[in-house]
Amino acid sequence: MEEEKNDVIDIKKLLKSVVKHGASDMHLVSRSEPQIRIGGKLKAVNLPILTGDDIEEMCYSVITEKQKQFFEEHNELDFAIQIPGIGRFRGNYYKTMGDMAAAFRIIPVEIPSLDQLGAPAVYKEIIKREKGVILVTGPTGSGKSTTMAAIINEVNLTESKHILTVEDPVEFIHQNKKSLFSHRGVGDDTASFAAALKYALRQDPDVIVIGEMRTRETISAGLSAAETGHLVFGTLHTSSAPGTISRILDVFGGDEQPAIRAMIAGSLIAVISQMLLPKLGGGRVCVPEILVTTNAISNLIREDKVHHIYSQMQLGQGGTGMQTQTQVLLREYEAGKVSKDAILQYANKKEEVKKKLGMPV
Repeated sequence: MEEEKNDVIDIKKLLKSVVKHGASDMHLVSRSEPQIRIGGKLKAVNLPILTGDDIEEMCYSVITEKQKQFFEEHNELDFAIQIPGIGRFRGNYYKTMGDMAAAFRIIPVEIPSLDQLGAPAVYKEIIKREKGVILVTGPTGSGKSTTMAAIINEVNLTESKHILTVEDPVEFIHQNKKSLFSHRGVGDDTASFAAALKYALRQDPDVIVIGEMRTRETISAGLSAAETGHLVFGTLHTSSAPGTISRILDVFGGDEQPAIRAMIAGSLIAVISQMLLPKLGGGRVCVPEILVTTNAISNLIREDKVHHIYSQMQLGQGGTGMQTQTQVLLREYEAGKVSKDAILQYANKKEEVKKKLGMPV
């Protein structure tokens, strides 16, 4: 990955090298060499230290004049680009200490199948439902976009549906197989998530994919779409399945809570909350906590007893595909895939894990 010291680095060549090295992300920050993330860890690239002017010249070379103008007005820019022969990337430009900086996420051109990801069998079952809400959640860098893409790909392979996606920006581009896709990018194809979802039902979708369900408007629209007979997928930045339900409820005021609880209880199919742990020997292991809505779970949501859901998840595994994060962590540890230190570091319920391992709490 060497370049001429006197020339500004060609960002397309750099991204090509990043893909070749199997990295997931690349960072460009002034007063530092380019950095890439491999196996979850950052690593400096053997290239000259960048200046703010270097980064500006590199980054402006791959965006449109409209995007450049937006960045100069707002100091923030989210976008996705396809570079022929190299790959697809999600980019974010921002300012740090007055200089331009950038983060690029590599988006696989080939969408992985659920089998390739080693996904639990329940994923293929829940997507057979005609209507309802399925949420894939996790912190940044947890692989939720890839999991969501694989789930939607499974629908595409097995069902004849009109699938409408609303994203900022559009990440994975699905080719029409059995299904028909309408990809809508916020800022390019629609003004906002709220605007896209307002008109979505007039576009005859069977499946609606909402890139981020963060606001009251997007959550309400997603739940309403599910109630009117659509299968809705969405992502959130939450770290547990029960916590996801609490997060959604917290967006709404107290007087709205009973109605929203009833909507969630009636429409929620499943929550997949995942994270990636460092794998012994290299790579990473996906740890998904899976909540599948049963009658008991629905009743707990409706009765404002979300704090009891975790106990129900521990009890109600039989045949539902439900699993807690602790159960998955211990299974991966016993299989020799992850270290004890890793599961203790990443566990949401550290005391529970320690007890299961026979350690003092």
